[in-house]
Amino acid sequence: MRVLLIDDHPLVLSGMKALIESLHPGSIVVEADSAAAARSLLSEGADHELVLLDLQLGDADGFDLLAELREQHPALPVVVISGANSNQDVIRAIDLGAMGFVSKRASTEELTAALLLVMSGGIYVPPMSTEAATAGAAASLGVSPRGEAMPAQVSLAELGLTPRQTDVLALLLQGKPNKVIARELGLSVETIKDHVAAVLRALGVNTRTQAVLAVGQMSVQGSFLPGWQRPQRSPAALVNDVK
Repeated sequence: MRVLLIDDHPLVLSGMKALIESLHPGSIVVEADSAAAARSLLSEGADHELVLLDLQLGDADGFDLLAELREQHPALPVVVISGANSNQDVIRAIDLGAMGFVSKRASTEELTAALLLVMSGGIYVPPMSTEAATAGAAASLGVSPRGEAMPAQVSLAELGLTPRQTDVLALLLQGKPNKVIARELGLSVETIKDHVAAVLRALGVNTRTQAVLAVGQMSVQGSFLPGWQRPQRSPAALVNDVK
């Protein structure tokens, strides 16, 4: 497993490298202390399997770099490691395609759990604090504007999605648009739109970002199903791959 760490603090790089190597012996951990260094490493074509990204870099805005990584390397999972952990930051990172968000103030146990979840194909979203959340952000997170928890959602296993809908959800969680999901599953875009609508209804949300946040909270509660990250492709899609 090859992991790219992007952070301009040497102590953080050293600590993260040690943790990853302990979690996944034999891992190759590459360090970048700037956005420029990260771009250079990624341009070399090495097959990285995970990126850990600090939002506060000296030569770039972390959110801008996250958007750039997701656009240029859409299959590469990125976990944000941030000194800030406001709900707005979490929402923005997930909206831009991050597969996880962990505060630098998190315990070693929480960081370990987050990395293990993402490395197994899951999404990690921290338990949400609501002190500074606006009403709009709170609604996205399943809490009231006053910060009171709304009724808990059912677990993923209880959503009652069809096998094809679970395939669509897995690809949706990877940030893929309807056209790409349709191509990968060998279905029409209109059919995918119907499946996406059904998935959002089942989760009780209105947008893709809210869906990711909802699934992330379920992941924290232990109801994530790793198998959902391996959608079954249709025979037509497999034939297209051969072509």
